[in-house]
Amino acid sequence: MKKLYWGASLLSLVLSTEALAKDVYVRDISVQGLNRVENETVLAYVDIAKNSKVPEEKLNDALKQLYETGLFTDVAFNVTPSGELVIHVIESPIINDRLFDGNKKVDTSTLESEVSLAPRMAFSKAKAQEDVQRILEVYKRTGRYAVVVDPKIIKRENNSVDLIYEIDEGPVAAIEKINFIGNTHYSSSELQSEIMSKETRWYRIFSGSENFDAERMNYDKELLRRFYSKNGYADFNVVSAIAELSPDKKSFVLTFVVDEGPRYEIGAINVVSDIQDVDTAALQEDVLLEVGDWYNADKIEKSVYAITESLGKHGFAFVDVQPELVRDPANGKIMLTFHVKEGDRVFVNRINISGNTRTDDDVIRREFRISEGDAFNGAKIRASRRNVENLDYFSKVDIQTQPNPDGNSADVNVNVEEKSTGYFNVGVGYSTVNGALIRTGITENNFMGRGQQLGFDIGVSQRAQDYNISFTEPYFLGRPLSAGIDLFRTEEDYQDEGSYDTESTGGRLRLGWNYTDDLSQYVRYTLREDKINNVDEDASRYIKEEEGSYSGSIIGQTIVYDKRDSAINPREGYYLSFGNDIAGLGGDEKYLKFDAKAYNYMTFADYYTWKIFANGGYITGYNGQNVRLANRYFLGGYNMRGFEFGGLGARDKFTNDALGGNWMVYTGTELSFPMGLEELGIRGRTFVDVGMIGKPNGVSSQYVDYSSSPRVATGVGLTWQSPMGNIDIDFAVPVVKKSYDETEVFRLNFGTRL
Repeated sequence: MKKLYWGASLLSLVLSTEALAKDVYVRDISVQGLNRVENETVLAYVDIAKNSKVPEEKLNDALKQLYETGLFTDVAFNVTPSGELVIHVIESPIINDRLFDGNKKVDTSTLESEVSLAPRMAFSKAKAQEDVQRILEVYKRTGRYAVVVDPKIIKRENNSVDLIYEIDEGPVAAIEKINFIGNTHYSSSELQSEIMSKETRWYRIFSGSENFDAERMNYDKELLRRFYSKNGYADFNVVSAIAELSPDKKSFVLTFVVDEGPRYEIGAINVVSDIQDVDTAALQEDVLLEVGDWYNADKIEKSVYAITESLGKHGFAFVDVQPELVRDPANGKIMLTFHVKEGDRVFVNRINISGNTRTDDDVIRREFRISEGDAFNGAKIRASRRNVENLDYFSKVDIQTQPNPDGNSADVNVNVEEKSTGYFNVGVGYSTVNGALIRTGITENNFMGRGQQLGFDIGVSQRAQDYNISFTEPYFLGRPLSAGIDLFRTEEDYQDEGSYDTESTGGRLRLGWNYTDDLSQYVRYTLREDKINNVDEDASRYIKEEEGSYSGSIIGQTIVYDKRDSAINPREGYYLSFGNDIAGLGGDEKYLKFDAKAYNYMTFADYYTWKIFANGGYITGYNGQNVRLANRYFLGGYNMRGFEFGGLGARDKFTNDALGGNWMVYTGTELSFPMGLEELGIRGRTFVDVGMIGKPNGVSSQYVDYSSSPRVATGVGLTWQSPMGNIDIDFAVPVVKKSYDETEVFRLNFGTRL
């Protein structure tokens, strides 16, 4: 007699002492132990025909396949002497309920979307362990590496169980330290300011940047490459990026090993073409670099796009513009050639967007410089990716091109990973101008996923209170036209300077658009009511005359040309703006106002930034109306260091009240330098300020001290990029002043200025 038995626990063939034949004859098949699972389901997985010889290997494979379905906790095969294959099974219990216990930092809905086991499914230990790994991965993405997940089952009647994932979330594995090795031209603190990962600090309680994220670290490598490549380092390379987890799994140390390479200047620029009838001389005007500039990969990419656009306007749709570099490391020069070639005749079939669970597709599509049906162009694809990244709605933007079988078209697949776009800020501080202050605000830069910005801001100090609500639609009427509305109210105490208080309440409508990446224009309409009240009985006669409320209906515009390398911490480039306003389209106020600003930044020896600036303004009334006090210029404090707010200019001889002026000029120079405290965000500076202010119309020299001659102050200071915003501390000494000017040696200001 021959008896054969296969057990799932061993997944191997167990034989009797008799010799084993190569094949087993199966006359019939029966299944024992079924309650819920259908007999046909088992036979389908086994796939063995009756009245057939079956190789032993196939019986083994059939047993494994049946066991791996997860429908059974045990499976055994037994072939009787009569040739009947008897399949013994023990069914897996059914999951009655699936619960998560202990998850406070990750929503249950998020965990439910990750695990595979669900109610009414067969329980499997293997699948439960797979789900544990998925849950661990979810927590790793939130920076929690010490999490412990223990799947527990509670037996119920009718062979059912409750599955409970008990979770001990543990602390966030914050980034304890970020090290840079190999950097000589830029300090570690400067490089830290360029990447997204941040060292843990007490003031980053509302930020996730201090939590370790492997994908963020990979993106940091790209950010470092971009930073160096736009500052002259064409050979820069991140040699390695290592994240070391502490033994207690509570913190990380990140180490970036970099190879900066030499810094290159542009030695020559050429445009050559393999295509006939291309005017290469004209294309030179589209190059944004000049000989002698530092190598800048960002400007080279923008030049490629500009050349491609120009060629497209002249009928060359299928072109490929390749920048070619010839390095001369010994002399620190790069010879740059833009090579225009014939491109493949491929069209864009579809632009597919994925990963945006919150942001509308249209918000992403409108940033593309290429549309479905257009000739495929790599430069426009890269420009589109840069535009989507600049939205700052996504932690990752990946664009891949997928050719279609026809060979004449390609799909553009865009995958994004969304990040938080809302900001809550609270700041406290002290200013010698405004006294103790607190400011709080909420801003959402991607309101309802439509790319709109909604903000609410409140500032309260000993001297002033201001309240602002703003809303901006960046793509008004389906065009690249920003439109917005502001509502505001400001209350200010001028008792020390002028023996009065002011209130201003109103709203503003605005439109803005870009002519180029650097040139933009904004128009606005403001309707407001200004009020001068609480005028002291000993105040200047000119202030008493203006006590009361006045309405203003003002239309204005500002044009801006911004060539700075950064709007936050500029090191190179310049900024120009010119604006004008006209009041009198209704309301009580009637005036014309003009303002201009110019800033130039130069950095040398990598760390020293020299700023030269000039601000000017002029306002005049018309139809016989003088400019009221609330609309005049005041110099001193934040816009003329060394003098109190309103400290220079026309002043009542008898009451010493500041009366402002109808024009002003504020200019000077400033050198910013490192102090060895970059890790704390502190830099020093030395400066010279020069200011002049004109006399207001309608005041008599008999009652007013006034001189339009320049005042000069010089001093030193520092800026601290604190968790509450920029804090400026300055010590300034007026070296040219008038006897009646009000001076101020020490100034502390909380906030941001250009």
